[in-house]
Amino acid sequence: MKMTLKVLLVGISMIILNSCDTDDSVGKPVSGSINKIMSLGASRVEGNRPDFESFRYELWKDLIENDWTFDFVGTQSDNASYPPFNNNDFDVDHEGRGGWTSEEILNGLTNWLSETGSPDIVLFSSPGGNDALQDLPYNEAISNISSIIDALQTNNPNITIIIEQMAPGRSDIMTEELSTYLNLLHEEVVTMASEYSTSTSELIVVDMYTDFTDEMLADEVHYNEAGAVFIADRYYDVLADALE
Repeated sequence: MKMTLKVLLVGISMIILNSCDTDDSVGKPVSGSINKIMSLGASRVEGNRPDFESFRYELWKDLIENDWTFDFVGTQSDNASYPPFNNNDFDVDHEGRGGWTSEEILNGLTNWLSETGSPDIVLFSSPGGNDALQDLPYNEAISNISSIIDALQTNNPNITIIIEQMAPGRSDIMTEELSTYLNLLHEEVVTMASEYSTSTSELIVVDMYTDFTDEMLADEVHYNEAGAVFIADRYYDVLADALE
């Protein structure tokens, strides 16, 4: 795996450690919304304005514009500046941590759910993405992703999980090895959707890679504004059927 990828991951982790990690400070009140939405993942969830964007702000605007009742939940808060929209301030809560692998997310998940209460909908962003970038064993990533889904459904048997077939990195870093890893993940989440969906808990796959281009990236792996809009719109298309 290219050294630039590993340097990038270290840099992302340092940014997070020195910025907005607030989950160990003051707990947030448990939401009473009928549509509690948790964005779960790593740096593509978290964002790092002005260097790169999360999809969360653009998705929030889509939901506000269409008059949905909802609440973004998570133990993390975003300290970046976002313009108000339709006289509303951006809901900054999320569950994204830059540089974290599937194993690290799995290990933290139970405590996060205990603090936030059960989400109704989880947006599972780029599952296994950092595992791929760090060249970690594919089978271990799949096991961790499966365990994350199990934990979410155990916590709330009525949960809806929207899981990405993730957008690729910039074309110059997409080696044959990395491309194969991501393609296998794309196939695996379809299998998981069939295996894990129940009569009360649906696992929905959303395609984030078809038509995604280098022009939607701010760097090797993170979204610029165009990329954030692209990802948010694809999430919204699915959410519009999943929301109460």
